[in-house]
Amino acid sequence: MFGTVLISVCTFMHVYVFWRAASIPFVEQHMSRKSFIGTALILWAVFFLGRILGHSRTGILAGVLEFLGMNWMAVLFLTFLPLLLIDLITLFGFLMPRLAPSLRGAALVVGMVLSVIALFQGMRPPIVEKYEVTLPDLPSALDGTVIVALSDMHLGSQLGKGWLAARIAQVKEQKPDLVLLLGDIFEGHGPPEDKLIVPFNQLSASYGLWAIPGNHEFYGGSRTNLFESAGFKLLNNTWVEVRPGLVLAGVEDLTTRSRNGQNNDSISQALAGRPPGATILLSHTPWQADKAAQKGVKLMLSGHTHGGQIWPFGYLVRKRYPLLEGRYEVDKMTAIVCRGTGTWGPRMRLWHPGQILRVTLRGEGGQSFKTR
Repeated sequence: MFGTVLISVCTFMHVYVFWRAASIPFVEQHMSRKSFIGTALILWAVFFLGRILGHSRTGILAGVLEFLGMNWMAVLFLTFLPLLLIDLITLFGFLMPRLAPSLRGAALVVGMVLSVIALFQGMRPPIVEKYEVTLPDLPSALDGTVIVALSDMHLGSQLGKGWLAARIAQVKEQKPDLVLLLGDIFEGHGPPEDKLIVPFNQLSASYGLWAIPGNHEFYGGSRTNLFESAGFKLLNNTWVEVRPGLVLAGVEDLTTRSRNGQNNDSISQALAGRPPGATILLSHTPWQADKAAQKGVKLMLSGHTHGGQIWPFGYLVRKRYPLLEGRYEVDKMTAIVCRGTGTWGPRMRLWHPGQILRVTLRGEGGQSFKTR
């Protein structure tokens, strides 16, 4: 259903962009009608094949098709918006009829410039975002504990073994006590590739490697077994005391449970019976933060939203996920939402690059702030 809606929306944007581009003076002067229509058909075919074939298979051809098709989808979005804005301002050319075609040309240039910036940002390595968080119940011996968390890598045909090896190197540079995977680590649509996770074997942390599943871990069959193969222990609606006085709890993806009609009180289940001390909750989807705070959680780490990934799409995403990215304070609990270490669909981001979280824990009396 999602794929059908996506193809339909993108086809509409495709037709609209080429319809408006046909009236731009530069296009009229430098492209024949036949070549213009041919270009439109070829680009639509690239998008369609990228979605249908590239998205569900692995291999070089599938990877190339998906890269081209999904990036073209983002280019359409970023050119559609300025073209539509100009049409609304000029009432589709009824106002300023002589100037409107040139304004459409300017809008097309704006869309292309934004696309180039977004591609550059999407291809950049993710940055390490540093936070310090005070946990009142944290034992003094654990003051200074370093957590490194990654989310939404979507490992598969677009982001593979080489890309992952570079991220592992970034993690190791932080000398973490805890390494966490916050879900959507695997893309999940093509066949699982066990060899893809080999770089994870280079990781170690004194307090362990822990993971929670995201929604993509269940597309096309469960991939949760890959976490264990990568050396990570899965927290599935349960908790573990990683050190006396420091509890780590994790829940299944809340959106997946909601779609399956399951009871969404997995947070209560994950926290039940835990020992006293500072509690950190891992939840792929940043929902029910108020419930977590009421249950005594002092730090909640999430992902899933990608921070909207491509501006201004984030404004729409925020309607469903009010905790979109960054740091929030919810009833004396700190919530940090990672905007994603990788990308989904297009290898494009606007305006912020991908992100790895580095969280330093402080005991009572420490300060709570974000640093770079």
